[in-house]
Amino acid sequence: MKISFSFWIFQLCLIQTLFAQQITGPIRIHPNQRYFMDAEGQPFFWTADTAWELFHRLNQEETKMYFTKRADQGFNVIQAVVLAEENGLNDPNTNGDKPFLDEQYTQPNEAYFRHVDQVMDMALERGLHIALLPTWGDKVALDNWGQGPVIFDEASAYAYGKWIGNRYRNQKNLIWVLGGDRNPRKNSNDRAIWNEMARGIMEQQNPENRQLMTFHPQPTAPGGSSNWFHSEDWLDFNMHQTGHCPNQATYQKIHHDLALNPAKPTIDAEPMYEEHPKCFDAKNQGYSEATDIRKIMYWNVFAGAAGQTYGCHAVWQMFDLDKKPVNAPLKPWHQSLDLEAANQMKHLKKLMISRPYFERIPDQSMIVEQQLDDETYVSATRDKKGSYGFFYFPDGKSISINLENLTGTAFKVTWFDPRTGVEFPGNGGSPLSKETSLPIRTPSSGRGNDWVLIVDSID
Repeated sequence: MKISFSFWIFQLCLIQTLFAQQITGPIRIHPNQRYFMDAEGQPFFWTADTAWELFHRLNQEETKMYFTKRADQGFNVIQAVVLAEENGLNDPNTNGDKPFLDEQYTQPNEAYFRHVDQVMDMALERGLHIALLPTWGDKVALDNWGQGPVIFDEASAYAYGKWIGNRYRNQKNLIWVLGGDRNPRKNSNDRAIWNEMARGIMEQQNPENRQLMTFHPQPTAPGGSSNWFHSEDWLDFNMHQTGHCPNQATYQKIHHDLALNPAKPTIDAEPMYEEHPKCFDAKNQGYSEATDIRKIMYWNVFAGAAGQTYGCHAVWQMFDLDKKPVNAPLKPWHQSLDLEAANQMKHLKKLMISRPYFERIPDQSMIVEQQLDDETYVSATRDKKGSYGFFYFPDGKSISINLENLTGTAFKVTWFDPRTGVEFPGNGGSPLSKETSLPIRTPSSGRGNDWVLIVDSID
């Protein structure tokens, strides 16, 4: 049988891809306390997808298909919940298993957790980390939203944390996420419950396989997880949920966290989902589009976030035609995997690791004009040495930039297209000279015409 040259090229590319995605241990915090690195000390840019109902609603074949697609799209983290939101205590998974054997929720069902084990290992094989929520966050029913487990007090939270922490203490691709779309209430013991669950997990940690831990809140101000847990030893990095309305100044939450002491990385782990009703009002505002999603991505990362989470409204709930829809998803989850912004996340990751990564800082002083916190907000970032600067233009408006904080006197200019990842020379291919007020005009403008200007020092 004759085998084509293209077949061998495909096999080589496949081997290279698998090798590049190999996970040798949990991700870690870089010594600068701002960014993540992998177990080998290389930059790890958090590129996550939201799959809250993964363990609950997908069978193994569906899970393999989903993981393969997301890995091919450049994702490296999947966010999922063990005790799921959509009646996860009472509705069995696709194997017919519930998470507990008793109505007091004290006897974990080995069959249910064996499926969780298998999913975790399938992710590991594909180079994917799992940001694992031990439970959805309901302590009490709030506004009739979700049917999550209302089951924990301090003692049971500690016991469950200790049990599940021990089960996954050697998992190389695990990041712990407490909470789950619920904020600790005032005048309650909610904070103590989460602290006890964290204590149970931490007591089971393998010192040679230390797994990071954080907390996923509802939208809140001024920070997210930092509002309650920033000083807790178990909280390694901060998380935000910035809600499902467009054109919110999400970067302000990133700025808030990065000003706190002690220094910890921060990410937006639940921004507006793609194809989500804007502000939950599809009738009057329609659904979010890729341009809305990209804006949040670049704003947050240029503000100093250690990566970014993506979400699709149909995918988080793994909606299919036999499931009750939550907030009117437009189509089933498996038909929603190739939405525009999902295929554009890899362009952001590629851009951010294309320059010295761990030295990057936000620097709005490179924008000359005062700006409003609106949909036209231009953001800027650079490295500490000033060898490069990135400027994100969400709608292509003209603005003047200041190159004083970059080193050298001459600069190469490149335009980067967030929609395609394509780069091409700017300024007609001629270098720029150092100026404190340099007018910039983007290649195009208007809604959906976002651009990144890359300025590299050449002397």
